[in-house]
Amino acid sequence: MRIIRGKYKGRHLPTPTGFKARPTTDFAKEGLFNILENVYVDFDAAPTALDLFAGTGSIGLELASRGCGKVVSVEKDFKHWQFLARVQKELQAKEWVPLKGDVFKYVHACKERYDLIFADPPYALENLQEIPDAVLPLLAEEGIFILEHGKDYDFSEHPRFIDHRNYGSVNFSFFQ
Repeated sequence: MRIIRGKYKGRHLPTPTGFKARPTTDFAKEGLFNILENVYVDFDAAPTALDLFAGTGSIGLELASRGCGKVVSVEKDFKHWQFLARVQKELQAKEWVPLKGDVFKYVHACKERYDLIFADPPYALENLQEIPDAVLPLLAEEGIFILEHGKDYDFSEHPRFIDHRNYGSVNFSFFQ
């Protein structure tokens, strides 16, 4: 895993062997952050962010590196969370908060609102179609929600859908 820009730029953080997570490709991550910085997010305003199904923590850490004031990364797998916690400690990234927990329970119980929410669920997740409706109540006014998914999903009919971008096998649907 590599951090592309910001205060942690250039850091290479090798993920442990046997990791089950499918990290967002660097190609897709660069495309996503170009869109975010140029169209949707003012990172100078220190937005708050929520990273769901955090996996390797690549997106959450990139958000923290680029200037988010607070980034909460939720990951259910204990070994993945351990890795996130270790990286957070090594980098002394106080703005990045890795939480171990079930995303759906967190979303249901959460009372905070976030300027930016990113979700990268397993592409084969049974209830992936339900994620936008579960997550959108946590979005701050004028916020942006990005859902990473496989090519078999189309969210363009969702009332809060605003954009779709494709980077090879990686698809991002944007909601406001």
